[in-house]
Amino acid sequence: MAINLKEEKIIFMGTPDFGAPCLKMLIENANVIAVVTQPDKKVGRNQVLTPPPTKQIALQNSIPVLQPEQVRGNPEFLKQIKELNPDLIVVVAYGFILPKELLVIPKFGVINAHASLLPKYRGASPIQSAILNGDEQTGVTIMILDEQMDHGPILSQNKVKILPYDDFATLHDKLADLGAKLLIEILPKYLGGQLQGKKQKDTDATYCKLITKLDGKIDWHKPANEIERQVRAFNPWPGAFTNWEGKNLKILKSEVHWVDEVNKVTGEIYEVNGILKVQCGQEQLELVELQLEGKNKMSVKEFINGHPKIIGTILA
Repeated sequence: MAINLKEEKIIFMGTPDFGAPCLKMLIENANVIAVVTQPDKKVGRNQVLTPPPTKQIALQNSIPVLQPEQVRGNPEFLKQIKELNPDLIVVVAYGFILPKELLVIPKFGVINAHASLLPKYRGASPIQSAILNGDEQTGVTIMILDEQMDHGPILSQNKVKILPYDDFATLHDKLADLGAKLLIEILPKYLGGQLQGKKQKDTDATYCKLITKLDGKIDWHKPANEIERQVRAFNPWPGAFTNWEGKNLKILKSEVHWVDEVNKVTGEIYEVNGILKVQCGQEQLELVELQLEGKNKMSVKEFINGHPKIIGTILA
């Protein structure tokens, strides 16, 4: 059966930047009747009340926005969704697990774009986890939502290589764009009944946790390659950081070096021909770009010029 996406009533649910490409693609190609996102939040040092990226896109396109404080136990919100009478709900990084009462409202159910190759990395930090674990590839999964976290039947997947220089920011953007393209590609087939969901193999499932600021703290006893992956996985937030002279020192960019013939203790900083290195549990980490608490980003050359006494100190 031929499907015209402009004739199907679609509600989009999503909050951060990851959902923006999908929302834009849906607005361009389909009939988005409402956007559901989390409430505005205070952002930055000045704590300015800021709308989520998806809300901004919706308002720019004159699409109604709903921002419930919670979804579960919220009969007023469920009533609003029922009155909109959607054919489909698309969820991308919304932030809440949806109750069964909501999942059964749309004629075609609720589908979700998730930033991993499910059942691997169910949970809140699939992009960071793929980098931290040194995976060579990851991808996006389009799935039918059920009541469990990232558990429902898979409609389609697409893969992408993780390049040596990929950090969270670059991989996030690749996957967001990939998810948007995959979503629009499969939607007509799904709504037309030509694409069925395939049950996930639960025995292969792995899970990832919600990232906190403390996850960025560097343990210099770890191998240099693990710390280098930590630097990339947590750039830009929360950042991989260490302590120097009572202040947080963020490592923004780094490279792994094989064992130098040096006698250094773990965490010790030393310089070789203008290159700043830290002795790790195994091998050394070259520091490429740094940011001292309260200061701007600096190249290593700029940092050494401003803070020459860092050489020979021990990072904690």
